[in-house]
Amino acid sequence: MEQTIPAAKVRLAKLPQLPVYYYLDHFAEMLGFVQRTYAPVLGPEHHALIARFEGLSRDARCLLVRMINRRGAIFNRSLFNYPEIDCVERAASDLTAAGHARELGEADYAAFVSCLPKDILVTGAQAAGRGDVRKSWSKPKFIDYYLQSIPFPVAAQHCGARNFIALDGTWPVEFLLYLYFGKTEVDLKNFALRDLGILRTNRETSFSARFTDAEEALASFHYSRVLDSLDDGTETAHRRAAIDVLAGPACTTQFAADLRSRAAHRTGLFFEKAGENDLARQLYRAGPSTDCNERLVRLLYNTGDKAEAETLLQRMIDDPGSDGEHLFATDFYARKFGGQRTGLCTELLRSGRTITVDDTHRGNPEAGVAGVLRREGTKVFFTENVLWHTLFGLLFWDELFESTRMPSGFDWLPHCLKDRSFRRLFAVPIEEKLATIASGASLPLILRTVTAKWGRPNGVFSWDHVQVEALRALLEGSDSAGIAGIIGSMCDDFRGMRDGFPDLMLVQDGKSSFMEVKAEGDVIRRNQLTRLRQLGAAGIIAEIGRVDYRFDPSRTTWWSTSRRPAPGRMAIASPRSAR
Repeated sequence: MEQTIPAAKVRLAKLPQLPVYYYLDHFAEMLGFVQRTYAPVLGPEHHALIARFEGLSRDARCLLVRMINRRGAIFNRSLFNYPEIDCVERAASDLTAAGHARELGEADYAAFVSCLPKDILVTGAQAAGRGDVRKSWSKPKFIDYYLQSIPFPVAAQHCGARNFIALDGTWPVEFLLYLYFGKTEVDLKNFALRDLGILRTNRETSFSARFTDAEEALASFHYSRVLDSLDDGTETAHRRAAIDVLAGPACTTQFAADLRSRAAHRTGLFFEKAGENDLARQLYRAGPSTDCNERLVRLLYNTGDKAEAETLLQRMIDDPGSDGEHLFATDFYARKFGGQRTGLCTELLRSGRTITVDDTHRGNPEAGVAGVLRREGTKVFFTENVLWHTLFGLLFWDELFESTRMPSGFDWLPHCLKDRSFRRLFAVPIEEKLATIASGASLPLILRTVTAKWGRPNGVFSWDHVQVEALRALLEGSDSAGIAGIIGSMCDDFRGMRDGFPDLMLVQDGKSSFMEVKAEGDVIRRNQLTRLRQLGAAGIIAEIGRVDYRFDPSRTTWWSTSRRPAPGRMAIASPRSAR
């Protein structure tokens, strides 16, 4: 979670002036940090890159970082306008000689024509003797025409490829940025935002590596790049992603395995939709996550492999990877092999409590339900996921933010919550605090944390949304062992448990319960169904509130107050305006 300072505060303060070579300083800062923190992870190619970079002239280093900070991998040198670089052409030549840049080649053809203005594409095709082109064509049509009908050497000659330069060997640089930021960053903009005071950073002086060995880091980087490539949306990108998933490196950690499963799921969805079911099945089997297993079961069943689908469902029921997987498997099995006519979501919606709400709350049904219940004497808190995040963060503040060092100054969420190692790393204090919750004695501990740490930024919850009264009502009005069980599940898999909690907490006669509000046409998402079932299994009442909108004729309407008729004239309201 990035901590960005509100725009209003930024406008009030005069932004500092960045030094001329700020971006070069930022790149050097990143390199130094990675060398100190990730020495066991870096390989010969990374050390060679750093050595070549440090051996460049300042102009060449500036140009390289400028290009890294820009989108794409090819650049028109005639458009470079960097006054701090004395000679761009000499800097480009130095980069080429050092292996950081190169002239365009056949592999750059699609990127080359895509970045050219339409008028250049028109004149280039005409100069190549192509009389069948039309100025009225759209640019995408021109690009397709070039790629299909004009060889790259011809296009390069007539469209000015000699003015372009391409980054070469960017993989090591991207890997270094990945180690620093934990995601596939394409530039160093966060450093500038930090120096300008727009982006808050952690004030820690020591950090710990998010990856402990090269194998884990390289696998995580590989599958993160695959996920990024899918944003392209094209068939080519998905076919390349399928190869990268199926032939990719082994995953030695849960974090890398989760990335591979996400990539396998997204790629599999594309090919399932395209009717390439065999490839989709291969991909789903390569990423045995809940999402992949669900799609695999559905695909097997829909294509007639019902016996294999049943076998997989039974395995998911006997040894589920998560509560959500068990819920899906039992529901699907009951409907397809057990004769049950409706699914759990449908049954839950039908059994929900109906609450009549005035039509004015169509845009905010939760507020309408809260108003109705409050008039009936029930105390209502808007909670959703925030209440549980707050309880989790306050209870384990010391373990999350005092005993754990962040991977970098730009990180706010501890990596142990991302890779699901939190429970293993802090097993003893976690069990002690869960026991404190189960015994009903955790509120003083939480209040002490609120008093001592109020306002300190973190990546788990926002202090602006801390509701001490809601926390008190939850801890004093619900089954203590049940709350401990829910928080324990968050310790096991925080990212998997981070959402889906009900909208409202209701307190009546000292007892608390939860309600998920659903208006007509709303559906229950899988994570919401899972949370409702988890809460119920923990002894905490959780129900669906079905909204039934009604127009209240006693309500003062806008036309009766703002459009009063002139004396002696009659106002006529149509039925449509009354609705």
